[in-house]
Amino acid sequence: MSANAASNEDTSKETSSGTVIAAYLEMLDHERKFSEHTLRGYTYELGELRALAKGRPLESLAATDIRGAVVRAHAAGLSSRSIAHRLSAWRAFYRWLAERIDLPANPVATVRAPKHEKSLPKALSVDDAVKLMDAPRAETTEALRDHTILELFYSSGLRLAELVALDVHFADTQEHRSEGWLDLAQQEVTVLGKGKRHRKVPVGSKALDALRAWIAVRGEFVKLDPHPLFLSVRGNRMSPGVVRERVKRLALQAGILSNVHPHVLRHSFATHVLQSSGDLRAVQELLGHATIAATQIYTSLDFQHLANVYDAAHPRAKKRD
Repeated sequence: MSANAASNEDTSKETSSGTVIAAYLEMLDHERKFSEHTLRGYTYELGELRALAKGRPLESLAATDIRGAVVRAHAAGLSSRSIAHRLSAWRAFYRWLAERIDLPANPVATVRAPKHEKSLPKALSVDDAVKLMDAPRAETTEALRDHTILELFYSSGLRLAELVALDVHFADTQEHRSEGWLDLAQQEVTVLGKGKRHRKVPVGSKALDALRAWIAVRGEFVKLDPHPLFLSVRGNRMSPGVVRERVKRLALQAGILSNVHPHVLRHSFATHVLQSSGDLRAVQELLGHATIAATQIYTSLDFQHLANVYDAAHPRAKKRD
């Protein structure tokens, strides 16, 4: 075979790999309804798989190829969590591929990421959460908006993407259909979570008071788009980056030195609700977790609270004077 013919064959294989990956990603988008963020992650990881193949058909890769990739990624400093995410994406892709072609075995099936310590989500103490919510603030429309964002994060445990997507009320027109919206009368928000699943989440009384006060002056920021609940001074829907920066700044101003970001408020919400209720299934529903396993990490986070209760209440735990 001439060098030219070999080059053409490699290009054909590379194109074939790209086509099958594109078909898989299209399925994740249209059938599985994956979010844009998740699709970007899968696109990147499957690009890494394609690079690993170096022009070979993806179905020709074996477990030894995958293990070698894991060793190299770990040596290059990629975290165990990131490697596990990569293997999960590759494993799912090969399961899908096996339904379409004669695949001898899933080359990722027996490959595992290096072990890592399970990190617990960080949460504010109840005292710090109250301190943040009750911190003095400027008497401006912008400050009122930012305070309302804090209250809603802590009240309802929303993800950052869910909060910025909220509309002031439900709208369904030719120009715009709401992904998430506020319903003050029902004292709840409807949000579009992971897997493009809608869920309703109650809003607490303090957050409702803040929302009513913000909505009363929100018109000052409304320009071309009347739909977003939270608007910038220029009249645009607030971006995730700006909200993240505002939360961090307000925490520092309140004297909380730890790195506070929206997900910390979500973790704080979950932890404090679980401490008060002990109802893990309810916390799962409120957070929008697809499985209870994702919520069970909060039982570990709550261990110190349970240990304190045990020390105070169990007769065999009390120390003798």
